[in-house]
Amino acid sequence: PVMLLCMWAGEIRMPAGTIGDVLANHLLGAGIEVDPIDDGIVWNYRLTRAIVAACCGAGLAVSGVVLQTLLRNTLADPYLLGISAGASTGAVLVAVAGVGGGVVSMTAGAFAGAVTAFALVALLAQAAGGGGLRNSGQIILAGIAGSQLFNALTSLIITKSGSAEQARGIMFWLLGSLSGVRWPDVPITTVVAALGLVVCLLHARALDAFTFGAEAAAALGIGVRRVQAVLLLTAALVTAVMVSVVGAIGFVGLVIPHVARLLVGVRHHRLLPASALIGALFLMLADVCSRILLKGQVLPIGVVTALVGAPVFAIILLGRRQQP
Repeated sequence: PVMLLCMWAGEIRMPAGTIGDVLANHLLGAGIEVDPIDDGIVWNYRLTRAIVAACCGAGLAVSGVVLQTLLRNTLADPYLLGISAGASTGAVLVAVAGVGGGVVSMTAGAFAGAVTAFALVALLAQAAGGGGLRNSGQIILAGIAGSQLFNALTSLIITKSGSAEQARGIMFWLLGSLSGVRWPDVPITTVVAALGLVVCLLHARALDAFTFGAEAAAALGIGVRRVQAVLLLTAALVTAVMVSVVGAIGFVGLVIPHVARLLVGVRHHRLLPASALIGALFLMLADVCSRILLKGQVLPIGVVTALVGAPVFAIILLGRRQQP
C-alpha cells in the first residue's frame, strides 16, 4: 500500500488504474495503451524513488541499530558519528573537485570518506579519553567534532570548485534528495541494503552479547575485534552508498531503532528486520510528504525526516525519563 501511495501522490495525482496498467505493461508485457508521460512518471520517476527510499531507510536504520549496540549509546547513528559527513565529503570530492579523474565513482569516494571519518573519530576518542570503542561518551563527542570538520570541508570544496548553479544543486542534494534517482541507482541500493541486513543478521547473537558490553561478549566466546571490524565496515559501506545516491539524511538511523525496540524488544534477530521495515516505510512516507507539502515544489527529504524525527526522539526521551 505504501509503495502504491508513492506512485499515486505528487503534483499530478495518478489514477490507480493507470498505475496498474503501467505495472502490467512493464512487468507482465500486457501491452495496454498508456500515455507516455504517465508511463514515465510512474515507472521511471515515482517507482524508482519509492524503491530507493525504501532501501535507504532500511539501510540507515540497520546501521543505526549496529552503532547503538556496539557503542552502547542510544545517541549513536551514522549522522552523529561523522560517517554521513565523511561520506558526503568523499562524494563531493569526486563529483565537484574531480578527484580520481573520472575513474573513481561517487560511491567509492563516499565509502572512502565514511571510513576515513570514522577512523578519525575513533582515533580522536582514543586520544582524548582512551578506551577505544568502549568509551562511547568520547566517541559521541569526537563524532560531533568530526561531523563539523567534514561538513566544513564539504562546504569549502563546493565553494572553491563549483559554479553557483552547481553549488546550489549539490547543497540541495546534501540535504537529502531523491529527485535525481533513476533505475541505474536501484540495483546498487537494493543489493547493499539487503547484504547489510544479512551480514548483521548473521551476527545477531554477537550483537545480543554486545548489549552487555565488549567484555561480556568476549566471555561468551565472541571474537570482539573481528565482529566490531565487520559490523562497523558494513555500517560504513551501507551509509556511504546511500549518501552517494540520496545525500545525507538525518534522524533515520537515530530514531527508527528506538521505535523498533519499543515494538519488538531488544533481541537482534527481531530488532534488525523490524528496524529495516520501519525505516523503509518511514522514508517512503517522508518522500511522499516532500512532494505534497508545498504545492509546485519538492522539499529535500532530509528536511522532512528532521521535522518528524526530532519531535519523535524528544517524545521517546521524555517517556524514558518518566519511567521509574
